[in-house]
Amino acid sequence: MEIPEGDNRKRAVCPNCEFIDYDNPRMITGTLPLFQGKVLLCKRNIEPRKGYWTLPAGFMENSETTLEGALRETLEESGSVAIAKQPFSMISIPHVNQVHIYYLAELQKADFHPTSESSEVELFELADIPWDEMAFSSVTKTLEFFIEDHKSGHYGFHEDNIIVNTQ
Repeated sequence: MEIPEGDNRKRAVCPNCEFIDYDNPRMITGTLPLFQGKVLLCKRNIEPRKGYWTLPAGFMENSETTLEGALRETLEESGSVAIAKQPFSMISIPHVNQVHIYYLAELQKADFHPTSESSEVELFELADIPWDEMAFSSVTKTLEFFIEDHKSGHYGFHEDNIIVNTQ
């Protein structure tokens, strides 16, 4: 590990050809899908956090946009087709080298079902969201932003960070 010329961080540099291996954050992209005022949640059927509820989301693939990834993940995890309305939240999680981006979306119809990635898929009234069973803090924050915006009737874009002291 060394700091390459013109850089400010230690990187893995090949001593023979000077190739620099950049290890950058991973993008997680998904949706906050709505149908008739209810939020669609998926109970994870895979690790990490198997058995906990989440919004449909996952790792963005190469050659796709954040929106394409969000809609693909929604289909893969819930079996439903969503229409994205707007980018809604972006949450940086530096201790795991991730950035989570969620789009506010609407389901075309109440057509969803369990998949290999989700053991249950369900619509929840806002008052019935299972807060103690949420898989990830980025999902909790995104849902909290949505509830606050819902009260005002104006849906903005929210940026936040989840900082964990790993020392």
